This record gives sequence, structure tokens and C-alpha cells, in this order.
Amino acid sequence: MTYPVYQPREDSYLMQKVIKEYADGRVLDMGTGTGILAKEAAKTAISVIAADINHVSIEFCRKNIKDKKIEFIVSDLFEDISTKFDLIIFNPPYLPKDDNIEDIALYGGKKGYELIMRFLNDAGKYIEKDGKIILLFSSLTNKEKIGEIIKKNNFTYKEISQEKQFFEVLYIYLIEK
Repeated sequence: MTYPVYQPREDSYLMQKVIKEYADGRVLDMGTGTGILAKEAAKTAISVIAADINHVSIEFCRKNIKDKKIEFIVSDLFEDISTKFDLIIFNPPYLPKDDNIEDIALYGGKKGYELIMRFLNDAGKYIEKDGKIILLFSSLTNKEKIGEIIKKNNFTYKEISQEKQFFEVLYIYLIEK
């Protein structure tokens, strides 16, 4: 099944604002979509790998973004990733599943946090000793559960940004080993 490319929305723009403060060294933009966050990271990073499970997104990015610092790859989370990074950016699908709408770019699982849990369970293997993760999620995702998952994976975190939207609050966490 082919899915359309996730177009930047308020979550993407909120992430875009915080990236420049943290994007140095080698950066992984997980779930790159249109590549907006990879482009932002490339302004200050040494190199960026932009990954997405959606091959249509990767084709879109390769066609529309010409930056020698960015490499675009198809990968289901860390499946095709083989190196460590100084920063991993993840603006995942984070909404609880709605059976009436089928769009993998929106839903993070039945409760909304399952994809984030899969990501965090493996992320430690892919960040450098002093590496960081920037993770965005919604109040609809279950903030307490996200904190539990982070701690279970031996990370620490702090909220570095939040933005109130019409029906939710968006949070950005800075996560470290």
C-alpha cells in the first residue's frame, strides 16, 4: 500500500524551531516525511541521514532536496541504520488509532505511543555516548507513559518546548543517555 507524503504541519514547524540549537555532528532524521527537518539540521550538522518507512517520501525528498550533506534512505525505524549519531530527531506518528481513518503518518499505534516505544527500545544503540534525541509527541499520546518508556530505556529527559493547539498540546523532549 502506498501512502502520501506527510506534509509539514504545526508539529513539524515546532520541531524545526528547536533543531538548530542541537543539530551538530552526525544527525538522523527519523520519519523524515518531506525532509523539512533534515534540511534544517543540515544547516548546522556535519551530515544528516533522513530515513522514512514510506518510499514515496524518500523519492519526494531525493527529487526536491539537493543538499550533499543529506542522505535519504528507506528504513522501518532502525532496520537499515548501521551507525551512531550525535542527534536523532523524531517527529513520529503519535495519535491513538482511529479505525475510521487509515493513515500511517498519523497513528502511532492503538494507544498512540507504541511506535515511540519501539523507537526508544532501540535508540540507545544508535546514539553516541553524549548523543541526544529530540522527540515530539502530543498530549493525546499519554505523556506519563512516554516518561515511563524513556526511563525504562535508561534515558533522562527534559521538556524543551510545548505548544498548545486547538485539541492537544505538543511537547518536545530532549532525551539523553
